[in-house]
Order: sequence, then C-alpha cells, then structure tokens
Amino acid sequence: MEERVQVGILGGGQLGRMLALAGYPLGVYATLYDPEPSACAGQVAPLLSAPYDQWELLARFAEGKACITYEFENVPLPTAQWLAERVPVRPTPRALELFQDRLLEKRFLHEVGIPVPRFAEIPPQQPLAALEAVGCPCVVKTRRFGYDGKGQQVAHSEEEFLQAVQRLGAQPLIVEELVPFDREVSVLGVRSLHGEVAVYPLVENYHRGGILRLSLAPAPNTSPQLESAAREYVTRLLQELDYVGVVAIEMFQVGERLLANEVAPRVHNSGHWTIEGAETSQFENHLRAICGLPLGSTAPRGYSAMVNLIGELPPTREVLAVPHAHLHLYGKQPRPGRKIGHITVRADSPEERETLLQKVFALYPSGRV
Repeated sequence: MEERVQVGILGGGQLGRMLALAGYPLGVYATLYDPEPSACAGQVAPLLSAPYDQWELLARFAEGKACITYEFENVPLPTAQWLAERVPVRPTPRALELFQDRLLEKRFLHEVGIPVPRFAEIPPQQPLAALEAVGCPCVVKTRRFGYDGKGQQVAHSEEEFLQAVQRLGAQPLIVEELVPFDREVSVLGVRSLHGEVAVYPLVENYHRGGILRLSLAPAPNTSPQLESAAREYVTRLLQELDYVGVVAIEMFQVGERLLANEVAPRVHNSGHWTIEGAETSQFENHLRAICGLPLGSTAPRGYSAMVNLIGELPPTREVLAVPHAHLHLYGKQPRPGRKIGHITVRADSPEERETLLQKVFALYPSGRV
C-alpha cells in the first residue's frame, strides 16, 4: 500500500503549485493555505482559503500534517510561530524572522562570515548618519516587503538620498552601498532533517525592471574558487540556522568575490531550471528534506537556461516545437509585470544552449535581456 505523507504549504502561488506537483510521485500530498481563493496552486492541490490570523482554520489546516512549510517569505511570523507549537514548521520560523527584514538579514549574514555590501539602519530623525556610514552611490530600501525590485530606490547624492528616504520613509529603512558588480548570481542549497547538505551549481541571473528574466545554469565562466565560495556560504547559512529545506542566496560577483544581496528561505525562481536540468529538482529536494527523506543528487544534466514569462505568453505550439524546450504555465491570468510561467531549455553544450535560447527569444522577445 502506498505510504502517504501529508504536508501543509503556506501560500498558494506558483512555488506552492510546483511543490505540490513534485510531491505526488513521492507519495507526498500537499494542502495549501492562502487568503486568496483563486490562488493558482489551488488548481493542483486542495486549498484552504482564509486570512493568516484565522486560528481555528489554521488548526484545521494543521491536522494530520507531518510538517508545514511555506512558499514565500512574507508569511506573517505569528502564523508560523503559532503553527510551530502544534506541528513542525520547516524551515524554522527563525528563518522567516531573519529574512523578512533586510536589516536582520544583513546583520546575520555579516555575523556568520558571509560577505555583504556595506549597510546601515536609517534612523528616522538622523538619516544622514546612515549615509555617512555607507556613502554614495547607495540604495535606500524598505526593511520589509521588498520583492522584484519593489521598495527600493538608488541615490547618487545626498539630495537624492533624502528624497528617497522621504518617499519610502513611512516604514523602517536600510541603506546599502550600490555595488559595481560584474554579474548577478545565485546559489541554492538544501539541508535535510538529518543534517545532510547538498548544493546546486552557481547560476547566472539577468534582471530587468527588478524582475528576474533569465537564468543560466551552470553559470558560465565560473572559477573553481568562486564555486567553492558559494558552496561554503550557503552551507554555513544552512548549518548556522539548523535549517531544513531549500534556501537561495542571491549574490553580486565582483571579480572573484561574492557579496550576498538577499536570502530567500524557500524554493526560488532562479532554481526553476532544476525541474528538467538537474538530477533532482529543487522542489523535490525541498520535500525530501522537510519529510525526513534522503536528499537527491543536485548534479546538472548538461546546460540549462530558464526564461521567465512576464505579463504575456508566447504561442504554446511554437515553444514546444523548439527542441529540448519545456513550457511551464502557472494557471494565472496575464497582466503587466506578473510571472505567469517559464520556459526551460536543456542542452549538451553551452553553444547548443545559446542556439536554443535564441530560438526561444525569437518567439518571446520580452525575455531577451
């Protein structure tokens, strides 16, 4: 008889959708919790729709679950903490507490020896004290709820800095140096319930308008030293937090140095290539980890590229006619700036990857960077 494991997922977006789909072959069945009744993950798994402070419904949601996880980091911390008193929540709510807040995030990374850009808390009454610590050019950011480029503004002078503080200052702020990076990269790691750690190859990312458009995996032109540093940093984070599940660190590469920009305590957009491009996808490995199962191999299957579909869809028939192209639609209505799907291409060489990518861009020029 099939052994069924029941897990709960806080959030019903595309990450919850892909987690639920990855669970079925493993005998892992997900129930989702999201305030939005039309959340797209509800198309593939049972969805309980209610606010995050409805304790009676949360108690019903927790019943019979081996554990609970989350698919985005802005789940209210009190909700995760309340559930953790009744059923294991993995990753720990401590990860939510740290990585919901850019100031706590940067302090933690600095304390555990993961390099970060210069940063400072902005005191509401003396904002220029923070600017003195960081200098210009800089980026003023809200401490919470920034995502896909939201809640931040670049300043090249004291005047622009003060204008940014005034524009964003209805909530706590942080300022960071503007890093003259060579490229943006990310590393995804996963740690099991028993302390086993596995790390995916470094990925090169391209953004436009603050939104990820393209990921190349493995990242081209990566030295062994750079790959080793990325593995060391993500492993250190996982172990310091006694973390269980997948985590992503987005980083700036400056020469042969890596500076951590943001941490996502969950499966991540820059890891979508792993569905076809790795021996074990990030979604399957996250479920393996939180359910106490052995981790799968993170080895790449050749060379992959992932193109985000933002706001509009290319013609399905033409996409599927591209060799080694894989289309993933999220069941969401198109609208400007919205992630509604992605395309992954997989190849046996970097040159073949580039050729296939150009064919995708011919069909979907919005993905070109």
